[in-house]
Amino acid sequence: MEGVRAERVGDRLVLETGAVRREYLWNDGHLIGLSLEEAATGYRWALAGDAPDLSLPGEAEEGRGGALEVADVPATPQEAAHTRAAVTCRLGDLEVRRVFRLYPGCPAIACDVYLRGRPAAERWIERPQQAGALGNIEDWRAVAYADLVAPVVERLAVPQRHLRVRAVRFYDITDRRNNLVEERAIAPYRAETRLAGNLLLVVDRLAGQGLFILKEAPCSDVALAYPGCDYAARIGLLQVAGIGLEPGDLAPECAEPAGPEAGWVRGYGFVTGAAAGGEAEVLEALRAYQEMARPNADGREDMIMLNTWGDRGQDTKIREAFALAEVRAGSRLGVSHFQLDDGWQAGQSSNSAYAGGSLVGIWERDDYWAPHPERFPRGLGPAVEAAREAGLALCLWYNPSTDDSFAHWEDDARQLVRLYREHGVRVFKIDGTDVPDKRADRNLRAMFDRVIRETRGEVSFNIDTTAKRRFGYHYMPRYGNLFLENRYTDWSNYYPHWTLRNLWTLARYLPAQRFQIEFLNVWRNAERYPEGDPLAPREVPFEYAFAVTMMAQPLAWFESQHLPEAAFAAAGAIRRYREHQRRIHAGRIWPIGEEPSGLGWTGFQSVRADGGYLAIYRERTERASARMRLRGAAGRTLIGEPVIGRGAAFRAPADGAGEVEFALPAPFTYALYAYTLV
Repeated sequence: MEGVRAERVGDRLVLETGAVRREYLWNDGHLIGLSLEEAATGYRWALAGDAPDLSLPGEAEEGRGGALEVADVPATPQEAAHTRAAVTCRLGDLEVRRVFRLYPGCPAIACDVYLRGRPAAERWIERPQQAGALGNIEDWRAVAYADLVAPVVERLAVPQRHLRVRAVRFYDITDRRNNLVEERAIAPYRAETRLAGNLLLVVDRLAGQGLFILKEAPCSDVALAYPGCDYAARIGLLQVAGIGLEPGDLAPECAEPAGPEAGWVRGYGFVTGAAAGGEAEVLEALRAYQEMARPNADGREDMIMLNTWGDRGQDTKIREAFALAEVRAGSRLGVSHFQLDDGWQAGQSSNSAYAGGSLVGIWERDDYWAPHPERFPRGLGPAVEAAREAGLALCLWYNPSTDDSFAHWEDDARQLVRLYREHGVRVFKIDGTDVPDKRADRNLRAMFDRVIRETRGEVSFNIDTTAKRRFGYHYMPRYGNLFLENRYTDWSNYYPHWTLRNLWTLARYLPAQRFQIEFLNVWRNAERYPEGDPLAPREVPFEYAFAVTMMAQPLAWFESQHLPEAAFAAAGAIRRYREHQRRIHAGRIWPIGEEPSGLGWTGFQSVRADGGYLAIYRERTERASARMRLRGAAGRTLIGEPVIGRGAAFRAPADGAGEVEFALPAPFTYALYAYTLV
């Protein structure tokens, strides 16, 4: 591929994407990092090159039998075209394979890690040493025992001493959590600092350069074989800890069932990237990688999805007549997709409003995933056809069988493919999953892969992140978008500004387009909120509640046929938004303004070449205007044309920091602008 290079040059391995270059000492395949170079400025992070980048406690330290295989991989709907460079070596009787993914022009290189064979050690993880057990400074040479004892998959022996290192930790299980991002900044010292999180941001302010390391794993507190941290940082050394495996996981039932790594057991991988500048530029490099690892160039995952579960009717209402009424009302409102949640199927789940349901032993009955014979006596055909005629896509909820670590994954894959072939269903909400061990991890991924392969990439998934041990935000992004949270006015745990804050905090580190974000019927259950609560849903205009979801994939989380007539006044704005949705999501979306609190000014910027879109929100504040810093605007003039909302057309110069003044006429108003820069 143009600009991409993966080859051995003497005793070196060189990997290049055209934007970043890594050089290793070959070391018979047991690679030792020598440098990381950012192409735009030619800045080179020289590495000490004093030890292999991958190490497993108790395994052989010398590598042998090194081999390199290079192949081009064509683009799919799930991943951009790239070059695959597989480096294999043996550590004793254990084989290690690192598969580097080189995307042309990408300022980062990804690495997937696989193992097979017979480990020498029984365990790779020891209980982390407590800080109180360390000696004082006079005992410095005696504290080596305190260093990390865990699998290490990436090692950057950087000589720079004056680094700002920040770890970003993410949380899912959103049924119980409403603070999804946590950050910790350190200055590395002589003793290592252990950090949790999927993302490490490193900036050398003296050189004006930065890098990132992304650990492609579930969230830290649910990761498998977790060593107590994700990173260990000290002066001269940054390490990525944890591979998601222990020696006992290297069993045939945990190995990949198909593909070039069939027979290998997949661990957690990592991505390392570099950029000239500070943290903003480093995050641009991260976003460039994320866009290639999970593209949405054709807009196939852009949607406004209607799902009735948000009104807590559960499966008491789902039936043919109800579905047809939802199609009519949803079409009137302007949604693009209608999803039948739990209750369309013959089997009764444990989430049923009726007693006796279970998700255990699904495959003990042959008809579990047939349409419910009483609720849909004519099958799904009438609902599918009504949706098609109304211009909507019918989607379904599906709960794979978790029995015995997804032992029935092939049955689930066949069922999903059947629903695609018989009814044209292309989007499935995947719910109820739990990944407690490596076998479950492998089987669930195998199910997704089988469905994608047999439908030629036509099917994608809404992957629920609300409970149990799941894949989180950074592990296996290729399968679809993320259903972020369940929120209900019935339990008074829905506030539009809480929803906005969760999206806003995540959007700094992940594409906002990847999330389904809900808006509810703000008139329901007004009495369940404290009297006089100025931020309660009843105080928020329905159109504004929709607007806070625009930079994500809006999720209409209610029964549309039971909306008050006033709700349909928003239909014009929703339809107008749909005309722009694909172009909005084609940009890089960043949070701007203040962190949402319900009391300030906040928003998002979707950046495209010399322009893009702005979503500006005036929360419940008497401040009639506010300044916001925009990317790429410093010293230029911003021309804004309103698309929907209460904003007026404007032409405004940005100051030297890129700040522009915005005004809206009243609290809880918003504006979506298309903008250009001149």
